Amino acid sequence: MATIKLKQIPNPGFRIVERNKKRQAEIRDSKSESGMSLLAVMAVMTIFAVALLAVAPSVQLAVQREKELEAIRRGEEVAAAIEQYVKFYNGGKLPNSIDDLLEGLPQGTKKRQILRASAAIDPLSEDGKWKLVPINKVKNFASRVMNYNNGSLPSSNNLPLGIVNQIGVLITNLNTNSEEDATAPADETDTDTFTTENQPFIGVVSESKSKSVIAYYGIENHSKWVFTPLFRGGGIFRGVTSTGSGPPIRVPNSNSIP
Repeated sequence: MATIKLKQIPNPGFRIVERNKKRQAEIRDSKSESGMSLLAVMAVMTIFAVALLAVAPSVQLAVQREKELEAIRRGEEVAAAIEQYVKFYNGGKLPNSIDDLLEGLPQGTKKRQILRASAAIDPLSEDGKWKLVPINKVKNFASRVMNYNNGSLPSSNNLPLGIVNQIGVLITNLNTNSEEDATAPADETDTDTFTTENQPFIGVVSESKSKSVIAYYGIENHSKWVFTPLFRGGGIFRGVTSTGSGPPIRVPNSNSIP
């Protein structure tokens, strides 16, 4: 009698279970790898954020320093334009507005430019306008310049005699200022007649009242930086950094910025 061998048929349900187990294991491994990758990304982002926080103050100060340097460059251009204007009229006339400087001075049938349009904009103020400083309101600035220069006020002999004589009368009995005055914002004795509107002026000053990074004539507040051709004659300033023929300024280098 022949023996009948039965062929074993694999259980399809078993295969499905094994396949599901394999898939679940692959999913677990994938999730584990994804979780580790996410943790790694978060760790890198945290380190990057901490690094940004560490350098942010330095970057902010560097940006502020460059902005102030630009304000000084523009202010000095305005001061130079005022000097040209006053000399042209031999001290008999002061500019009445920034537009007077922008229009230039007569030269034959044309006009000679004495101020660039960009210099007419104050980069430190919100509206970009310079405040105009009348000649009878420079006494406080003169005191600060004298205080910075060890009690000696440079002359204004670079200007016509009529202007020099007016200044001589206005700045008698100057007092030296305290160290706190160099950093505090301007008060009413400085700004009660400063305006952006038209008036005869001998200098300009920013509307900003912020403490500065740069020291201009030893002054560390924007509202007291008077850009004027006055006090640019004889007189030696103590050790400072200078911008060419301009006034003394102290600019912190990148190493001195925390």
